[in-house]
Amino acid sequence: MMLYEHAAKEIFARYGIPVPAGNTATDADEAGAIGGRLGSVVIKAQVAAGGRGKAGGILTALTPQEAVQKARRILSMSIKGLPVKKVLVEEYRKPDREMYLGITIDRKERRPIIMASTEGGVDIEETARRSPEKILRVHINPLTGIHDYQARRIAYSLDRKNSGQIADVVKKLYSIFSDYDCMLTEVNPLALTNGALVALDAKMDIDDNALFRHEFAVEEEETLSGIAKKHGMSYVELEGDIGCIINGAGLAMATLDMIKQYGGEPADFMDVRAGANEEQVKIALRLVSSRKNVKAIVINIFGGLTKCDEVARGIIDVSPEIKVPLVVRLAGTNEEEGRKMLERLNITLASSTEEAARKVIELGYSHQ
Repeated sequence: MMLYEHAAKEIFARYGIPVPAGNTATDADEAGAIGGRLGSVVIKAQVAAGGRGKAGGILTALTPQEAVQKARRILSMSIKGLPVKKVLVEEYRKPDREMYLGITIDRKERRPIIMASTEGGVDIEETARRSPEKILRVHINPLTGIHDYQARRIAYSLDRKNSGQIADVVKKLYSIFSDYDCMLTEVNPLALTNGALVALDAKMDIDDNALFRHEFAVEEEETLSGIAKKHGMSYVELEGDIGCIINGAGLAMATLDMIKQYGGEPADFMDVRAGANEEQVKIALRLVSSRKNVKAIVINIFGGLTKCDEVARGIIDVSPEIKVPLVVRLAGTNEEEGRKMLERLNITLASSTEEAARKVIELGYSHQ
């Protein structure tokens, strides 16, 4: 579960990682009042999604009046289908240098990996593609934790002059990663401003299976993954534009692989799981179609506990709301009944995963 930036920064501050002074606001006047106390501020949309800056969800305001105007603009937005209901208003800190620091799980090595780069302020994926030599990668033994020499090595790679401050942040960031059962902990950028380090951004993605161990409030009800989880399903946002609704993780992975094989990019991993009912199918369709970048949607269902005719009823109820091509493959329990129900609608049917992947890409990239 990805935390909002303000929640992650509250945790960072408790562990002694410097963050800008600021507070959250739910309306424009409140944002203006915070701006009046802090002076020049940055106003940031609080949604559990990346790409806020590119979407116009991060703006600078020099006066309280400007803070009111820009907060009002951001609070009227939706970013990747998520309505902005809260903004973080924090003091503007002009960076002299920007660095990247992140910790995630290297599944191949089955241990945490710390990544550091002097190319802060941009997507780490872009840096990896453009200048992979500028990323230092250090694996950590989870049984022993991070050693001082590892923290120093990372710090030296970023800035020798300020290596003491950076090494301290590295160790504290790893403590957060470990204590909160994180899948990802990231600072981008970690900035030097007037010789002092400050985390201008903060990201924490906590393993859903460990949430019961943590008592802090997780604001998940407004996120697509939170809504899916509430209804017994799994949703993971991806970077592509082909929406996917599938039952079963194995079939989902096979479908995503097939989409990529035919030249497409999946927009999500949406598993309605075994036994999905009509209501869950309707919710899944609404969630996946809510993202504006989705060009087409594939529904791939193997009916065991899940009944294909019940899936079809869910699709029929929501189909008038769907504005992009829809490709459906049904197989298994009550398959024939389900297919007959869908044949009456303007929905493309497929008989196999391969055919469904090929058709959804053809329709998605020709439907503009």
